[in-house]
Amino acid sequence: MANFLVFLAAVVAAFLVSSSSADPTAAKVVCYYDSRSYVRETQAKMLPSDLDPALTFCSHLVYGYAGIAADSHKLVSLNENLDLDKGHANYRIITQLKRKFPALKVLLSVGGDADTTEKEKYMTLVESPEARTSFINSAVVILKNYGFDGLDLAWEWPKNKPKKIRGALGSFWHGFKKVFSGDSVVDEKAEEHKAGFAKLVQETKNALRPDNFLLTASVLPNVNSSLFFDTHAIMNSLDFVILDGFDYQTPERNPKEADYTAPLYDLLERNSQHNVNSLVQWWLKNGLPGHKIVLGMPTYARTWKMTSDSEISGVPPLTVDGPAPEGPYTKEAGLLSYAEVCTKLSNPNNQKGIHTHLRKVTDPSKRYGTYAFRVPDDNEEGGMWVSYEDPDTAGNKAGYIRAKALGGIAIHDLSLDDFRGLCSGDKFPLLRAAKYRL
Repeated sequence: MANFLVFLAAVVAAFLVSSSSADPTAAKVVCYYDSRSYVRETQAKMLPSDLDPALTFCSHLVYGYAGIAADSHKLVSLNENLDLDKGHANYRIITQLKRKFPALKVLLSVGGDADTTEKEKYMTLVESPEARTSFINSAVVILKNYGFDGLDLAWEWPKNKPKKIRGALGSFWHGFKKVFSGDSVVDEKAEEHKAGFAKLVQETKNALRPDNFLLTASVLPNVNSSLFFDTHAIMNSLDFVILDGFDYQTPERNPKEADYTAPLYDLLERNSQHNVNSLVQWWLKNGLPGHKIVLGMPTYARTWKMTSDSEISGVPPLTVDGPAPEGPYTKEAGLLSYAEVCTKLSNPNNQKGIHTHLRKVTDPSKRYGTYAFRVPDDNEEGGMWVSYEDPDTAGNKAGYIRAKALGGIAIHDLSLDDFRGLCSGDKFPLLRAAKYRL
């Protein structure tokens, strides 16, 4: 009898897990693993084996990134030695994680701003039926051969041009000038590309449907949704859409002006579209059901160099001088992982002086985000301003998702969360905080 009860409990548990994973309205936790982290050094190097503690919390794992061959329009690996069986076989290693986490769905993402050569090929592909067919056929082969559960189209559309922060009068005058200068044109063939992408989505879904593969689309940062996404034409062919509501300000796009990079709501005298709520509301108003919207959240910080011209209060927006120096692990100017940020924050045990740590400023309003800063010394050295997510703001974004009845959250990406537990001992603190608040 005891054995029978144990067996019955196991069956019920398995049924609940499978039912939850099959429910399209269940809250999703979509976890990105950027394979470029595999080639980082020291503490920033993330191997597939480091994913295990995170996958307990993830409903979907998205492996990035594949690209497109400009000549053949086929889906291709961007690092064959890393991804394919003739090398490290990461594609197969990643999909085999489903043996340990059977409810996990593993998708392959294409684009994602990782495909850095001949970006116009993403526009060229959607213009041609033959090119779309070549891409779709090659994608199906890779998904089947390596055991993926679906494809994520993180299409590399032209970006909106950076805009300075302006008051009402400045914004009016700038808009007036654009009528004559034409500098607002991002893509002269946007309408053709929007229609072509809708066909690509529909045709890809038709090809994936016999194998019950998932199809998702990612709206990358600073891409104008209204230019490139025909929501009514694509929404029935997509299982969900990931909205990357972050990087509205970056040291690369805005080298002279630092500000919150991923605010939930609009700020005074800022671009009213540069916030999460504006992006989400556009997709809802244009017909996409809330349960198909997954909100993307960054695990990394954007960092600028403060100077003597910066406001010593640190309150944004403030004058800066380009990206801050690279971190010890990620080695990229203007970017720090969450682990690199939290180890720089001031604490009672830090006795090395004011210019060695960052002062953290929280957001009681839960609208804009957390930042930290350090003023420069007398020699103009050491100044830094940092916009980032912490467990509190990650929880706030999960609370927003729940309040708006959205489909879930996407973590960009696991390798830039504190996956080693350097800060508090807990691995993946941002992922955990988001998951617990959904």
